[in-house]
Amino acid sequence: MTRVPQQQPVEAVDRRGGPEGDEDFRALFGRSTAAFASLAGPAHMVEVANEAFFAAIGGEERIRVGVPLGQLIPELAEQGFITLLDQVYRTGERYVGRDARVLIGTGSAAREAFFDFTYEPRTDRGGNVTGVRVIGVETTQVKHAQRLTAEHRVLLEQIARQAPLSEVLEGMARAIEDLAPEGVLVSVLLADADGKQLRHGAAPSLPDFYNQAIDGIATGEGVGSCGTAAHRRRPVIVSDISTDPFWDDFRHLARAARLAACWSTPILARDGSLLGTFAMYHRTPRVPQESDLALARVFADTAALAIERHQADEARRAAEKKERAARADLAFLLNASTALTSGLDQVQTLRRLATSCIPVLAPLSAVDIVDRGRVHRIATAAPTQAQQDLLASHIPVHAAADDAVARVLASGLSEVARRTPTGPGPWQDLGVTGYLCVPLLDRGHAFGALTLLSTAEHTFDGHTIALAEELTQRAASAVLNARQYTQRAALSRDLQAGLLLPEIPALPGAQAAAYYHPAGEGLDIGGDFYDLFPLEDGSWAFMLGDVCGRGATAATTTALVRHTARAVAPLLPGPEAVVRAVNKALLQRPHSHGTGFVTLVYGHFTPPRPVASTSPWSEPATPCPSTSTSAARCTPSTAPADSSASATRPTSPPVTCTSNRPKASCCTPTASPRPAITTGNNSARNASPRPSVTPRPRSPRSRPSTHSPAPSTPSPARTAYTMTRRPSSSPPPHPRAGHDPATRPDLSRTPVPAVPVGC
Repeated sequence: MTRVPQQQPVEAVDRRGGPEGDEDFRALFGRSTAAFASLAGPAHMVEVANEAFFAAIGGEERIRVGVPLGQLIPELAEQGFITLLDQVYRTGERYVGRDARVLIGTGSAAREAFFDFTYEPRTDRGGNVTGVRVIGVETTQVKHAQRLTAEHRVLLEQIARQAPLSEVLEGMARAIEDLAPEGVLVSVLLADADGKQLRHGAAPSLPDFYNQAIDGIATGEGVGSCGTAAHRRRPVIVSDISTDPFWDDFRHLARAARLAACWSTPILARDGSLLGTFAMYHRTPRVPQESDLALARVFADTAALAIERHQADEARRAAEKKERAARADLAFLLNASTALTSGLDQVQTLRRLATSCIPVLAPLSAVDIVDRGRVHRIATAAPTQAQQDLLASHIPVHAAADDAVARVLASGLSEVARRTPTGPGPWQDLGVTGYLCVPLLDRGHAFGALTLLSTAEHTFDGHTIALAEELTQRAASAVLNARQYTQRAALSRDLQAGLLLPEIPALPGAQAAAYYHPAGEGLDIGGDFYDLFPLEDGSWAFMLGDVCGRGATAATTTALVRHTARAVAPLLPGPEAVVRAVNKALLQRPHSHGTGFVTLVYGHFTPPRPVASTSPWSEPATPCPSTSTSAARCTPSTAPADSSASATRPTSPPVTCTSNRPKASCCTPTASPRPAITTGNNSARNASPRPSVTPRPRSPRSRPSTHSPAPSTPSPARTAYTMTRRPSSSPPPHPRAGHDPATRPDLSRTPVPAVPVGC
C-alpha cells in the first residue's frame, strides 16, 4: 500500500446504519461545502454524492454515479486512497486523514489539493459492512497559506539579515517550486540600471545552457514572456510556447530545455521602475489557476523588496568606496604636491614628480622637458634600478611623428593607449603593455611631458587619467615657480653684486676685510652696504651704511648713497662735507624713490708713512695711520636741502646727521707697520656693525711715545658734533636695535665719542 503523506489512522468506531441513515447523511450534506459520497460494495461503487464532492474531484466532467470510485477518479489508486478504502471495507474500522495531499486530475489539468477526510464503514442491520461513506473538507487554501507564510517568513528573515541577493532569490525559487504543483520551474531575471536588458538572477532548476542563452535579453514587445512582461509592466501568460508568437526567437531553446509554458510577472519597485521579472515554467502546456497568479504576485513583491534592499546596500557600499577613493586621491595629491613644492629647483621638482607616480598611477614613469628644440629626459622612476636605467637610456626625438611624447608636446593633449608606444624604445625589455602621456603646460604651451607606462595586468582607466592630469597641472605650476625663483634669484644676485664691491682692494700699509651675509632667500636686495675706494690725495674713503627696508626701493637708495659719496668725495674737503652732500641728495630724491632713512658711517683713511727714530736706543717707530670719520643718520624731512647747521623747522623733524670730527692723534710705535681695517655686516641680524681701523698692538719691548698732541688742537677722533640742532618739539630719532632710548645721549647738545680709531 502506498502511504499518503500526513494521513493519520484513528481507532475504528462501530457505526451501524441502514438506508435511513444514508438518507439522513444525504439530507445533511446535500447543500454543504463539505464533500460527501456514499460508496457501496468492495468495488466502491458511487451511489450518491453531493455537489461539493464532484466539484472537488474535477467538476462537471466527473459528475457520474453508479461507477466505481477507482474508475471515476483513477489517479487515486496511484496515491493509495483506494487501498485505504479497501482496508476500511475489509476491517470495518474508520479511517481519518488530516491535511492529506491529493493530486486531482491528469496532465496539464492536474491540481494539488489538501483534505481533512473520514472513511467510515456502512453496515447493515446484521453488522455486515456493505460500503464506505466518504466525508471530506478541502483545506488546500489553508494549507497553502500556512506554507506560504512559513516560506515568506524565511525569505523576510534572509532579507533582514542582509543575506546575499543570489541566496535570497534562489531560496525563493526553490520554495515556490515546492509550493506549486509538480513540474514548476522558477526563474528570476534582474533588470540593468537603464532597464533595457535582463540579467540572470536565479533559476536553480533550469538547465545552464538556457540560463546563459537568455542572460542579457532585451526588454521589448514580443521578446519572449519575460521581455514582453518587462516592457508592458504587467504579467504575460504563455500557456503553449510551441505556438505563441512571443517565443519565435526562443522556441528552439525552450524545446531543448523541454519547456512548454511560461507565465512571467514583472518585478516593480515602489516608484514603478523595473527591477526584473519573475517567471514560472511548466513542462506541459498549462493555464494558470488564480492561486498560481496570487502566488506569483506575492513572491514578485518579495523579490522586489530583496532587490531594492540589495540595491540600497550596493549604493551605500559604492558611496563608501567612492569616498575612500576620494580620500585616497586627496591624500595622494596632497603628499605629491607637498613633495613638488618642497624645493625651488626645477630638476628636483621633476624628479619628485616621476617618483610620486609609482606605484599609485603606474609601474613606470618618465619626465621629459623641451629645451632649445631638443627633448631631455630629466627623470625616471621604476621598481628596480635596471628598469630605471633602461628608461633613462631612451630619449624621445622632438620632431618624430611616431613618438608619443613628440605628439603630445606638439598637440598639448593627453594620449593613452593599451599597447606599446609606436616609437623606438625598450618596451619589450620592460614588458610595457600600455602608456599614458600627459603634457606639462605653460599658458597652453607644452614645455614637457609625463609618461606613465603600464605592465602586465595594469591598465589606465578614466580615474587614473584624471588623477595624472591633475598631478601634472600641479607639477607644471611648481616647475614654473622654480624657474621664476631661479631667474629672480639670479637677477637679485646680479643687482646686489652691482651695489657691492666685487672684491676688497689692497690698502697700502693696512689690511682690509669684510663679512657680508644677506638675509632671506636671495630675492631681496638693498639693505646694508659698504664701500672702500681711493682718493686723489693718496687717502682712502670707506663707508658702511644701513638703508631702511629691502627690495628695489632700498637698492636705489643704496646706489644713490654710494655713487653720491664716490662722486663728491674727491671734490669736498672732508668726511663731514661728503655726508652733507649725501644727505642733500637724499632730500632731493623723488618721493616715488622712497622716503626711508639711511644710517651711514663714512671716513677717510691715510696710509702710514715711515717715521725716523730720534732715539738711538729705541726701536724704529711704527707710523700711525691718520683716520677721520663722520657718522650720520640721515632722515628725510621737509627741511630745505641747503639749510644751515643752526637752522631748524619746529613744525617737522629735521634732517639729523651726527658728525664725528677726528682730532689729531699719534700712535705708539708697533711691531707691525700695517694696521687692519675690518668691517662686518650681517643683514640677517638687521644690525649694521661699525667699521673700525684697528692698528696692530704694540710690541712689548716698545717704549711709550714721548710725543703728545698739542692741547690747543681739537681731537678729530674723539668728539662728535651735530650738523643740525633738533628742536625740542621734534620726536627723538628712532632707536637702533640693541640700544636703550632712555640711555641714548642727546647728540644735538652733548659731544659723544666717535667710532674708535687710532691707537
